[in-house]
Amino acid sequence: MTKYESAQERLRTRPRTWVVTGVAGFIGSHLLEALLKLNQRVVGLDNFSTGHRHNLAQVKDIVTRQQWRLLRVIDDDIRSLDACREACGTADFVLHHAALGSVPHSIQDPLAAHESNVTGFVNMLMAAREGGVSRFVYASSSAVYGDHPGELKSEGGIGRLLSPYAATKYVNEVYADIFARCYGLAAIGLRYFNVFGARQDPHGAYAAVIPQWIGSMLRGEPVHINGDGHTARDFCYVDDIVQANMLAATVDTPAALNQAYNIAVGGRTTLRELFEMLRSLLEPHCPHLRDLRPVYREFRAGDVHFSQADISKARQLLGYEPMWRVEAGLAQTIDWYVANLQPGRSRQDARARPQAALT
Repeated sequence: MTKYESAQERLRTRPRTWVVTGVAGFIGSHLLEALLKLNQRVVGLDNFSTGHRHNLAQVKDIVTRQQWRLLRVIDDDIRSLDACREACGTADFVLHHAALGSVPHSIQDPLAAHESNVTGFVNMLMAAREGGVSRFVYASSSAVYGDHPGELKSEGGIGRLLSPYAATKYVNEVYADIFARCYGLAAIGLRYFNVFGARQDPHGAYAAVIPQWIGSMLRGEPVHINGDGHTARDFCYVDDIVQANMLAATVDTPAALNQAYNIAVGGRTTLRELFEMLRSLLEPHCPHLRDLRPVYREFRAGDVHFSQADISKARQLLGYEPMWRVEAGLAQTIDWYVANLQPGRSRQDARARPQAALT
């Protein structure tokens, strides 16, 4: 039995109360789904500014009626300390994923990024501490590595930060460490590397690269690659993100606490390779893609050229072991987009989506 399977079994036999911030978002809704399937009580906090009610509706359709009754949703904002206190009042664990999660958005509006990602984060730390939460698990980001020259990123060193978004995530890690030292709040940060999967929003100016490209292919629109296509990322399927959160929340090894961990596959996929994978997987649904070629344009400010995670620390201390290679995860993802993306929104949305986000 793997560490993840063991953690799931323990939770089934002893249900807890979990707070999931950003519960209506892409990752938050997957965490919610996994927790409800384990018969856990969940308090979801979301202001629905970037999350979607239809994500919750899809989770409702997947779980049983009895499991759905275990969810309580608070429609409010992490920038409100009172809302955070209400969410954390009876919680055992916090999985904090509410944030403005876009590099270009943070460059355009750094104050908004700071208010949500830093002020909101400290509010959640305060509320978790006051509520006696056992474990505070939060979403950090590979963006904290900045311009670190090494192609393999390990937790021991970072470079100069390249965006306000990266700065907010680094400050989160600093504050979590301070709350651990000063108040004894056990916290674990998870540095995600390019997460993808069903329910990831393909629309808007800051859509991530995988859903945006899938949407463009399904609608017969051009697919743009920023740079020469050799830019590489460590793409991680969302089920492995769920695994990491469960392990981080339940790990009982003292040395594992108050740490930040890389969470990814530990591999590298170039944008050219990603394009070919998506085109090949979608071609049975869209024969016109057989002759599709990408359109290249300038590299985007704030992005790094290469990003690959060293996941040995998460393996050793959390028992994390990625279950999904990139192509297998993409194959699972494609069916959802084929079923849920509606053509017809293409031209206006295309003008609103100037560049796909890699972080």
